[in-house]
Amino acid sequence: MAFEYPDNLKYLDSHEYVRLEGEIATIGISEFAVDQLGDIVFIELPEVGDAVDKGENFGSIESVKAVEDLKSPVNGTVIERNDEMIEAPEQIADDPYGEGWLLKVRVNESEDLDDVMSAQEYQALVEGE
Repeated sequence: MAFEYPDNLKYLDSHEYVRLEGEIATIGISEFAVDQLGDIVFIELPEVGDAVDKGENFGSIESVKAVEDLKSPVNGTVIERNDEMIEAPEQIADDPYGEGWLLKVRVNESEDLDDVMSAQEYQALVEGE
């Protein structure tokens, strides 16, 4: 299967992606991660108003195979969370880069993203090239 790696996103080696629009970061997990996890059965996310810290866990995602921590690519405050994904976590596989986003965070420092990977770098990492 060929995975998509949208160029307008930045990626962590732990398979989260971030799309920065102004000071708002939309965070989700990559199509590769969804595929590796298999059938997703549970997602735990922070509440609106909670702080997230770059490199720290902000929740977890559970599949029939594994439970994985979700790591934040930025420091900031949760302004929205995708409750639809909490209610129906299997839907994340349908559109991980669109409707399957997890959190929207008001970013404290845009420099947080200086050390994240481009689509090309992430693709090389996961495909082992």
